[in-house]
Amino acid sequence: MTIAEIQDQIIEEMSAHEDWFDRYEALITLGREFGAPDDSLRRDEYRISGCQSAVWLTAEMRDGRLRLHADSDSQITRGMLALLLRVFDDQPPGKVADAELYFLDVIGLRSNLSPSRASGLGTIVRAIRETARRHTG
Repeated sequence: MTIAEIQDQIIEEMSAHEDWFDRYEALITLGREFGAPDDSLRRDEYRISGCQSAVWLTAEMRDGRLRLHADSDSQITRGMLALLLRVFDDQPPGKVADAELYFLDVIGLRSNLSPSRASGLGTIVRAIRETARRHTG
């Protein structure tokens, strides 16, 4: 699937939740289901600075596609990571670096998070894009 198709799918899924509180709960559930914390990922060299919660991100190239690995010590942030990795993981790095990321606004994520969480979300998105740029050939 393309980045736009995945974003459209997320928008459709989140629109099933009628209000922001339900979407917030869905995000927390995504964080819980994101997978077991990866202690090998939780190293200083992978930590993204500028986030309220601890967030770690690393990537590798596999068959011309960017494979992202991330974790956080916060359930809500893990939920945001789950959505972002769903959109960006296993995509060509040039597409990740240049993608129009519209689903965050459409589902109300940016506008309904606390200012510090919204700032952290922007920091994570920038870190993913910078990682993708480093892997473009």
